[in-house]
Order: sequence, then C-alpha cells, then structure tokens
Amino acid sequence: MSWHNWGVFCGIVFFLCAIPGPNMLHVLASVARVGMARGLATMLGCLSAVVLVLVASAAGLGAALAASPHLFGVLRVCGAVYLFWLGIQAWQEGGRVPPSAPVAVPNTPTAQAESPQHGSAWGRWRKGFWVGLSNPKLLLFAAAFFPQFIAPHAPQLPQFVVLITTFALLEMLWYGVYAVGGYTLAQQLQRPAIRRVFNRITGCVFMGFGAVLLRGRA
Repeated sequence: MSWHNWGVFCGIVFFLCAIPGPNMLHVLASVARVGMARGLATMLGCLSAVVLVLVASAAGLGAALAASPHLFGVLRVCGAVYLFWLGIQAWQEGGRVPPSAPVAVPNTPTAQAESPQHGSAWGRWRKGFWVGLSNPKLLLFAAAFFPQFIAPHAPQLPQFVVLITTFALLEMLWYGVYAVGGYTLAQQLQRPAIRRVFNRITGCVFMGFGAVLLRGRA
C-alpha cells in the first residue's frame, strides 16, 4: 500500500465519519445525558461494532479476491459509483432536516429524567454496540472500498490491519468531536440554511473522491 493510497483512504473515511449518522447521534445523546466519562462506554460499544463489521468484511473479501482477481476492478468502479450516489444524495437533501431523537440538554427535565448513575457501563456499551451493528452502510463501504486500497500481489493481512486501524482511529476521533462540541453542531444543523451548505459541501467532496477513484486505481 502506497502513501498515496493510504492518504486517499484517510480522506474518504474522515468525511464519511464526520457525517451525522446513527453512531454519532447516539454518542452525542449519551454524552449529553450521562457526561463525557460515562459516555465513553457508549463510544467503545459503537467502535466495537464498527471494528467487528470491518474485520468480518475483510475476511470475506480476502477469500473472494483470492478466487477472482478481476473482482478488484469491478469493486473499484462500484465504489466510485457509490461515492457519486452519496454525493448526489447529500446535494439533493439540501436543507431538509431528517427526523431524529431529541438530544437531552444538561440541567433540563429530559436530562434529569436519566441521571448520570442511570444504567451500567455494560448497558451503555451494549446499546452502543447494537446501534453500530444496525448501520448497513458500514458493510457496503467495506465491501466496496477496501479492495481498491489493497495491493493484490502483496500480503493482504497487513494491509487490512492498516485500513481497519485507520478507520477505527478516525471514527473514534469524530466520536470525541461530537462528544465535546457535537451538541452545538447538531443545533446548528437544525437550521436549514446551514444544513444546506453542509450537505452540498459534503456532496461535492464525495463526488470529487468518486472522480479520483474513476481516474485510476486509488
């Protein structure tokens, strides 16, 4: 795996993890209810699910790619098309705000209904784990993009380890961002004008990465 390949992968994953999704919103709500320290169990639960899905996907892909080397090219094109689809979807969404569970604000009745002592760390980890497993886009991402960043004639296991570790670190980075300043971001994204700008920037970024992947093997 070249530094260029790894850099492109980091860029795609960085923006993918930044988009508010089930994991990020769950981390945001959990930290708002129980605080940063206790919310760490939620983050680790979500992250455990992410790593599990990526490892399972990598294991299956390794066997499939060994049996059919031409699958690399097919998946590269599919991955680029998927990026364009994400970009177009984000652009068309514009300023529409999708329905989501309300976020508890500290010192409000919603927050007081669940005190920091409510629920165990294991319970918060388990809930985060199932939220993470419920996201089908993660499996699609792994199946579509991992092969594009793997050198087919080099040992695959070390390359998968690098990609999975990179994904996990960037995912955890954004958990921290959402936990610290995520409430303010979530509030801002409720404003149609700001959400429209955010979605269109995101759409352009994804379509740009799709063009990069179509130009040649990233």
